[in-house]
Formats: sequence, structure tokens, C-alpha cells
Amino acid sequence: MQKLGKKPNSKNLDLNNCALSAADVTELASLLPFLPELEEISLSWNGCVGGTLKALTVHLHHVNLLKVLRLNSCRLTAEDVTSLGESFEIVSQLEELDLSWNSNIGGKLSLLTKKLQKGCKLKLLKITDCNLTAKDGESLAEILNVIPNLEVLDLSINKHIGCSMKVIAQDLKNVPGLKELNLHMCGLKQDSLQGLDTALQHLAELRKLDISCNKEIGGGFKDSTAHLACLKNLEVLDIHQCCVTEEDMTVLSQVIPLLSSLQELNLSSNKNVGVSSEPLLGRLRFLPKLKSVAISNCGLGKESFSSLAEAALHLPELEILDLSWNKCVGGNLKLLLGALKLATEIQVLRLSSCNLVAEDLALLTLLTQNGHLPRLRKLDLSYNNNISDEGWVVFCQGLAVFKELSELDVSLRPSSCRDCGIWLSELLAALTKLPALAELGMKRWVLSESQRKQLESFNQDNKRNIRFDC
Repeated sequence: MQKLGKKPNSKNLDLNNCALSAADVTELASLLPFLPELEEISLSWNGCVGGTLKALTVHLHHVNLLKVLRLNSCRLTAEDVTSLGESFEIVSQLEELDLSWNSNIGGKLSLLTKKLQKGCKLKLLKITDCNLTAKDGESLAEILNVIPNLEVLDLSINKHIGCSMKVIAQDLKNVPGLKELNLHMCGLKQDSLQGLDTALQHLAELRKLDISCNKEIGGGFKDSTAHLACLKNLEVLDIHQCCVTEEDMTVLSQVIPLLSSLQELNLSSNKNVGVSSEPLLGRLRFLPKLKSVAISNCGLGKESFSSLAEAALHLPELEILDLSWNKCVGGNLKLLLGALKLATEIQVLRLSSCNLVAEDLALLTLLTQNGHLPRLRKLDLSYNNNISDEGWVVFCQGLAVFKELSELDVSLRPSSCRDCGIWLSELLAALTKLPALAELGMKRWVLSESQRKQLESFNQDNKRNIRFDC
């Protein structure tokens, strides 16, 4: 551990991203007999682990208290998967297994799953982006009845597993304590969604459901949300980029407001949210625990934006609000004025590509000068090319009020560029009064030679380390 610049710990062997060689893995294996208290092994992001895992697994009987094994992005081979499977009988206390980003696992998952013993103590299983096949999905379904304590199942970014999702869904009843289910980008279709909805009646403990980036389930929500409303403990619902239809929105408008524990809602990149969103956005008022609302690129109109603004008055715990890529916000930010005055917990505000004008920036500045938005840490104003130089000057002059701001982005759209005006001097003056600021996005602003020198000398002169992304 010292050789690799790590602090020794008898219970946690963390060798993530250490450029381990095959020889290092063998050396590590020889040390296991001297680490009987070891509970965690993390070898992630070490590509050379692939093909050498057997050297390690044959010694795992020395660490029979092992609870956590992380092997993501290790280039595991079929032989490694077989060796790992054979060790399951030895590591009977294992609770967490992360095999994510090992593409060679695809088609070979049965080498692992068939070795799992009934009553296995696994609580977390992550197999993200492993090129899983429909057959792997079936193998996974078969083991759900032998891992009854499972709490987290992450199958995201396995585009071919959607074909077996109905089979997996049928066996989810065997893991009633499941708290997180991540099916992001899994190639789900409408019938997959129907099977999943049926399974939800058995998952009363579910806290997080992510079915985002499954475009072919659009149109299926209207027939597959009967049991979604039963998830009284659900805290996170992510359905962004799911091609939600107007009919889907009608049903979701009735169901989502019933999720009384919901804290995070992501509807982004569903254009029909803007067409028929007034009922849903207006009904967010019934979800007072909401901390994060993402509605970027949803085609909002002024009416739907007004509905959201009114509902936001009833969201006192809101910390993150993402309205990016909704052009209607520009010139209408004042509709959100009342909500932003009450939102004392707001930490992240994203208004990228919202067609903002100078008046909108002046409003934000006025809010902070009056003591509102005191906890704002990240502000994204990028891709708003219509803001005049005068507007930027006024904003930069009042920027120093954002005392906790750590990230600010004022970049222009990729297709454009513009000379940086006199506001840069005002910006740099404000930065001296913002001790938390660490990153400033300024892409596609054209700086003069003297302005570049100003930026280069800023950190040195002020003993700061701000990353200027120009």
C-alpha cells in the first residue's frame, strides 16, 4: 500500500486506478493470509487485473469476512468470471459486488450466477455496461430467488437486456426489500414496462427507480402505471428521454403527485411534457419533499412555465432546479420570482439555452442583493447568446453577492463566438470576493491579448486556483 502511495487499512484494501500489473495482483494475493479482518477489496480501473483474477480468488478463503468486492473496468475475461463464481462458496459474507464496465462479461453471466448459493447475503449487485445479452437477463432472473436480501440492482447501459426484462420482472417479487432499481438505457419496450409495473406491487421498499433513456417505452405509461402510485417510499423517479406521449402525460399527471416521499424528479428531454404539462407541473405542489426537479428540453410554453412557478411556491426544500433548453424562460424569469424568494435551499440553478435577456440577469442579481438564494453553489447561464454586454456588466457588478458560488458557466453556443466586452474586468473584480468559486466556463468568448493576460495573472495575483474553461 505504501509503495502505491496509499494508507494501509486492515479492513479496506483500496487499489482503485493504481495501474496494477499482473505481478502486482499475484503479490496482492500472497498478502491475503495476513489480512484476516479484510472486509473490502477495490481493484476497479486496473485493466491488467483481467486474466489474473484466479490468482486472487484461490486465496479468498483467508478473508472470509469479505463484504465488498469492486472489480469495475478490470477487463475481466470468461476465466475470471468462472473463478469469481467458484469463490462464492468461500466468501459467504459478501454483500456488495460491482462488476460494471467489463464488456467481456456479456454472454457469460451464467458462469457466475449458477454458483450463487441459496440464502446468499448480497445486498448490492452492479453490472453496468457489461454488454449483457437476453440470455444473461434470464440467468439473472433465475438468481433473484437466492438473493432475498438484495437492495440495489443496477443493470444500466445494457441495451440488449430489455428483451428479457419481462422474465426479470416476474422474479423481482423474490427481492421485496429492493430499494434501488436502475434500468437506464436497457432497451426496454412497452411490454417490458407493463411487466415492470406488475412487479412494483411487490417492491414496497423501493426508493429509487430509473428507467431513463428507454425511448421505446413511450406510449406505454398510459397502460402501465397502476402500481407506480403504490410506491409510498419512492424518493427518486427518473424517466428522462423516454419519448413520453401526451396520453402518457395525462396518466403521469394523476400518478406522480401521489408519490408522497418523492425528492427527485427528472422529466427532461420529453417534449410532450411542455404540450400537456400544466396538470403535472401544477400538481408538483403536492410533493413538498421535492429537492430536485429537472425539466430541461421539455418544450415548455409560457402557460406550463407559469404552472411550474406557482407550484414551486410550495416546494420549500428545493435544492436543484434545471430549466435548461426551454426558450420560454427568456424574458419570463420574473414568473419564478416568488418561488426563488422562498427557495432558501436552492444550491443549483441551470438555465442553459433558455433565451435569457439582460432583464433576467438583473432579476437574479436583485434577488441575491435582497438576501435571497443565499446557498447557490452552481449557476449555469451558458448558451444564452441574446444577453447584451450591458446585461453582463450589471450581472458581474452584482456577482459578488453569491458568496457560496463554486461553479459558474457563461459559455456561448458551439456555433457562435463573440468578443468579450468590458464586463470581464467587472467579473474578475467580483471573483476576488467569491472565495468558493473553483470553475468558470467561458467557452467561445473571444479574448484580446490583454484580457488573456488578465486571466493568466488572476490566480497568481490572488493566490487562487480557479479553472478558466475558455
